[in-house]
Amino acid sequence: MNVTLAVKQYISKMIESSGAGMKVLLMDKETTSIVSVVYTQSEILQKEVYLFERIDSQNRDSMKHLKAICFLRPTKENVELLIQELRRPKYSVYFIYFSNVISKSEIKALAEADEQEVVAEVQEFYGDFIAVNPHLFSLNLQGVSRGRSWEPSMLSRCTQGLTSVLLALKKCPMIRYQLSSERAKRLAESVKQIITKEYELFDFRKTEVPPLLLIVDRSDDAITPLLNQWTYQAMVHELLGLNNNRIDLSRVPGVSKDLREVVLSAENDKFYADNLYLNFGEIGTNIKKLMEEFQKKKPKEQQKLESISDMKAFVDNYPQFKKMSGTVSKHVTVVGELSRLVAERQLMEVSEAEQELACQNDHSNAQQSIRRLLQNPRLSELDAVRLVTLYALRYERHSSSILPSLMDELSRKGVSERHRRMVQCLVEYGGKRVRGSDLITPTDAVAITKQFFKGLKGVENVYTQHQPLLHDTLDQLIKGRLKDSQFPYLGASSLRDRPQDITVFIIGGATYEEALTVYNLNRNTPGVRIVLGGSTIHNTKSFLEEVMLSMGHSGDRAQGGGRHSSSTR
Repeated sequence: MNVTLAVKQYISKMIESSGAGMKVLLMDKETTSIVSVVYTQSEILQKEVYLFERIDSQNRDSMKHLKAICFLRPTKENVELLIQELRRPKYSVYFIYFSNVISKSEIKALAEADEQEVVAEVQEFYGDFIAVNPHLFSLNLQGVSRGRSWEPSMLSRCTQGLTSVLLALKKCPMIRYQLSSERAKRLAESVKQIITKEYELFDFRKTEVPPLLLIVDRSDDAITPLLNQWTYQAMVHELLGLNNNRIDLSRVPGVSKDLREVVLSAENDKFYADNLYLNFGEIGTNIKKLMEEFQKKKPKEQQKLESISDMKAFVDNYPQFKKMSGTVSKHVTVVGELSRLVAERQLMEVSEAEQELACQNDHSNAQQSIRRLLQNPRLSELDAVRLVTLYALRYERHSSSILPSLMDELSRKGVSERHRRMVQCLVEYGGKRVRGSDLITPTDAVAITKQFFKGLKGVENVYTQHQPLLHDTLDQLIKGRLKDSQFPYLGASSLRDRPQDITVFIIGGATYEEALTVYNLNRNTPGVRIVLGGSTIHNTKSFLEEVMLSMGHSGDRAQGGGRHSSSTR
């Protein structure tokens, strides 16, 4: 149950099948992302792939000494571009791989276009998704629904992505879905339809306990994507924006040219892999340790590394150190920027108020905290909206709700009308009327724990108490206690044993906090393997855009917002 490995194996197989000799890899926009997330360019170069081209690029040169490996989504546009390519081939031979099922009629059209007989192979390799982490995949789709219903093209794309994951993992699952969501039922039926139609593809060796696909809806837990994060990967996405493992650091004050865009990939960066799920304080301590190891090689020029800025100065002063440790300079820059944003936006204080809203049932304390923060001139527009929205969801039907007065406060603070409208949109999207679950229980009065690491000044660490709703859902599922009345099976059969191989898909997007939950469940539950997927991976900014699109406010959409790649500053 490792989606990264599944995609890597497909790509290796493609390249090896073409035999020895120089090759070009011909992709489309989406398959370029699919490949780049699991392989670096240098790794693919070692496999004799010397050129990377887009099928839709108009100005490609003819290079008859190269073999072409085509990895494409089976869309009408791609098939048409491939037909044109085969009529006037630019390369000596073509190995064609589609990332999903392709129709017989389209295969026939390609065969008819191949008059020069340059096609050596046509195959389906089911890598039709972005493998973010070994247990996490995304389809990079924003705005999947209109109100409570599907955006039609998105239902089809999510079906393709999900069936491709099942084929890549070699699973023919039983399906359960969230009853309160019409979208979840439609997707469950759509996936089942493909499994029935392509039954030969799904004819895998039967396991003692059948695998399970669980489909849930983001609107059941609108709180998780609104919270600030304190583990490394989640925090980077929340504050800087991760787009296919890339971070844009071009707006970081004083950043060097070679660090304007950096790649954070657990596959190729040991420090990142080791610190992915650690909290902010531990990361600071671990960077310090790593720096000190290198520093030992410079005994004459000992200097204290007390804070992130000391480290940055240290790295800047040692070009040879930079050479030895591109990794360290990259992470010092990233953690330095996270640290700067935490201080500038006073996120420790904001996060404490968020946790109080998400986990505790103390209305008078909550309203005081929010009012105090809204008076703070350093509170960003995004954080102000985030806090008021959390309040609106938490105390939606409270007899003493102060929501109207908080909305006035936002207005006085100069928060744009578009941002203010998001509060109401979110209650429509994920309020009590919509939810099928008990997202907020009055008894859940968990006190927030603060823990500061003294090891590194400038990087403080907060442990948050919030658990995503997904944690309870999966916990119940693993124990065999998930209610059929809330999550029915599709079809007559049901699972008698406790599930072992579980694929969960969140319509409307997953979060890195939920990925951490799944990672911990995998680690702490022997015999259970869970893979989490979402139509996208959200941070707060992209989630707010998703909600606005879903609620029909796409006309006034902000420039550059939306996809989970967008920066949140």
